[in-house]
Amino acid sequence: MQRPALLLGLVLLSVAARGQHAATPQASTPPVEGPRRFQAEYPVHYGPVAVEEIVAVLERVHAYLASTTPPRLVDRETGAEIADYSSANPNATVARGDFQLMSYEWGVTYAGMLHTAEATGDARYSDYVATRVKFIADVAPMFRPVEGATPPRANYPFRAVLNPRSLDDSGAMSAAFIKAARAGFHADALRPYIDRYLSFISTGQMRLADGTLARNRPLHNALWLDDLYMSVPALAQMGALTGDVRYLDDAVKQILQFSERMFVPAKGLFMHGWIEAMEPHPVFHWARANGWAIVAMTELLSVLPEDHPGRDAVLAQYRAHAAGIAAHQGGAGLWHQLIDRTDSYGETSATAMFVYSIARGINRGWLDPLAYGPMASLGWNAVTKKVNDKGQVEGTCVGTGMGFDPAFYYHRPVSAYAAHGYGPLFLAGAEMIILRKGKGAEANINDGSQQFAPSPSRF
Repeated sequence: MQRPALLLGLVLLSVAARGQHAATPQASTPPVEGPRRFQAEYPVHYGPVAVEEIVAVLERVHAYLASTTPPRLVDRETGAEIADYSSANPNATVARGDFQLMSYEWGVTYAGMLHTAEATGDARYSDYVATRVKFIADVAPMFRPVEGATPPRANYPFRAVLNPRSLDDSGAMSAAFIKAARAGFHADALRPYIDRYLSFISTGQMRLADGTLARNRPLHNALWLDDLYMSVPALAQMGALTGDVRYLDDAVKQILQFSERMFVPAKGLFMHGWIEAMEPHPVFHWARANGWAIVAMTELLSVLPEDHPGRDAVLAQYRAHAAGIAAHQGGAGLWHQLIDRTDSYGETSATAMFVYSIARGINRGWLDPLAYGPMASLGWNAVTKKVNDKGQVEGTCVGTGMGFDPAFYYHRPVSAYAAHGYGPLFLAGAEMIILRKGKGAEANINDGSQQFAPSPSRF
């Protein structure tokens, strides 16, 4: 019989407390006036940044790489530098650094630094490239194999320069060498290597019956989307260097024939791998492979003549892919490791590739700046969050083969020592500088939204 009385007491206390609270003057925060009342809290800065801020990021990464990728030959036993390249030295090896100077990832880095030099006018970037490609050209002959002898494992990178056996050996490095030569850096010294690389791409790499570049791993007659970058930019650059349209025709063919087999129109994305004998094919939209694909198209369109019969088809495929990429950007700016799976991690290298390709599309008039400018800006801002104080690029997936289940891609590690993140960062930053400096797009911030308006002088 005591419970009703207890409940009544609690009710009365509650009423009294509310009355006392109402009677007590309370401090109040002045109301926020105007648009600030509804200002959004973005996890990554939403809006364009100043050119100076872009440059500061690129300078930090350059300083790190300049200090940790020395172009020096040393004695592997004593560590003493070897300055005489005129004769073979069995103890000679490249000085140890964080990254290899002759890997395909570093071919992308050389291309990115050349583009950064062009965008900024800062010769430090082109000097980085010129010094290292000349070093490679000068030193490689020391490591030609001697009949009956096997080069030491430490000199393995020079094998790829002297005797390329895959698209990974040849594509990215040859594209960078040609870009360096076209920019006026050591063209004569680089030309023998350029010719050797392109000979392998054109006649050495296995192909399907219709001429599509292929591999025999992990299964017979496999297409890797990555190989679009490992072939098309080199073919495009060789066409521009020599004027031989056969290289451009082959580049166009690769884009269209890969796309016919591997592009998924419903999503606007490419699958990573295609196996001729499989049905269905493993359909996983790995981000970096899609990055390689759209960068390859971007590089080809940048040199392909307006009157080339394949240009319209390549441009249409580029635009279809750009639209698919745009539809899948994460809210914090990064694209996901598996692009269409939002519970996979945000990945840096692919995001930088997408930023570069989209920003160039705006700058060249291939894409609508109103539709694509904000995502390029947000993507760049997200990438810069991944550059640490040391100048390392974090959040990059390590080298990755073709997978046949989603878990394979979900759980690939990320590392600041994954070399794939550096070249795309320079490409993206340089193209964003051009976007911010040029008349291709003007940024206006209004009530927390970002608009990119085309300039009448360019569009």
